[in-house]
Amino acid sequence: MRETEAVPVIRGEQKLPDYGQAPQVIFWEITRACALACIHCRAQAQPKRHPLELTTEEGFRLMDQMAEFGHPILVISGGDPLMRRDVFDLIAYGIEKGLRVSLSPSATALVTPKVLKRVKEAGISRLSFSLDGSCPEIHDTFRGVSGSFGRTMECIRDALEAGLSLHVNTTVSRHNVADLPAIAQIITQQNALLWDLFFLVPTGRGKREDVLSAAEHEAVFQWILGFSRQVSFGVRTTLGQPYRRVALQRELQEKGGRMEDVLAAFRRSQPSTNDGKGVCFVSHLGEVYPSGFLPISAGNVRKESLATIYRESSLFRELRDVSLLKGKCGRCPFNVICGGCRARAYAFTGDYLEADPTCPYQPPDDKAPLEGPSSLPALAGS
Repeated sequence: MRETEAVPVIRGEQKLPDYGQAPQVIFWEITRACALACIHCRAQAQPKRHPLELTTEEGFRLMDQMAEFGHPILVISGGDPLMRRDVFDLIAYGIEKGLRVSLSPSATALVTPKVLKRVKEAGISRLSFSLDGSCPEIHDTFRGVSGSFGRTMECIRDALEAGLSLHVNTTVSRHNVADLPAIAQIITQQNALLWDLFFLVPTGRGKREDVLSAAEHEAVFQWILGFSRQVSFGVRTTLGQPYRRVALQRELQEKGGRMEDVLAAFRRSQPSTNDGKGVCFVSHLGEVYPSGFLPISAGNVRKESLATIYRESSLFRELRDVSLLKGKCGRCPFNVICGGCRARAYAFTGDYLEADPTCPYQPPDDKAPLEGPSSLPALAGS
């Protein structure tokens, strides 16, 4: 499970979360050890654990600090979190502290029916697996291990049989973009609760040449929006912040109304998350990042508290200030709900406040009419 962007839905007045004070989701990479060798891995995962990982006791203290935020979602990830023998102790402690804990293991031989039963007994209700192709040729190439596709399908089946709710993650890149409709068909048949499509950021092992162009991102967003209306399970994006703009443009086109009024209603009803805004990431060594894909550390939990880093570091504060955005992201009327992918801006420009280079939208001038949805060709198979 990773940072998410849901389709905008305008709701009535309600008490809004203050993302300047507390994150909605905390990702904790408890280890970088993993048996897979994924070509896009942001962690550049290794076969063995790092000797300086946070210890079990340090992990308990970290979750004490997380609980000071209230009841955030804690996603225990890696690497492969099952590579740590104390993973069930960490899960149990987090749940005891009132955290909403979920698990994101790799689909390896460590995932057995017995382990999944322990996951359920520990209090985990949801876990996620990654499916990056509809066949072994695509998925196994992506994951770097032959047989990974078959193992993933077994893990999905066993998780459902264990009574766990299932999230399926798919990384969208040039390797599999044409395969998305076929992947969607598999997920539709697997009784998944959520399909989370996240868009490649060239960090770690991820390569720039594998990132979709701005036009291709737009076409995929349009396809996702159409597909999401046809299925009963949830469909959302991660590191695809402009999808929110695409969805809101479609809503404006279909329902009418002034853009200014809709955006004002959105501000009152649901603040948007982004790197460092409602989201933070703690590495296996205790470094705190705005997300796992924006590799600038704001501090280390071995030296100062997580709350202090999240609330007071200049990095996090700048990322939460939309007025500091540069280029067309700074001028965009949708920046309050989108803000562009800060991690992708950093990866391409070296400046996390620069414009997202994978968004084709050009902000209109004050007198120009709002641009409608993209007319790019539909994704093959949609």
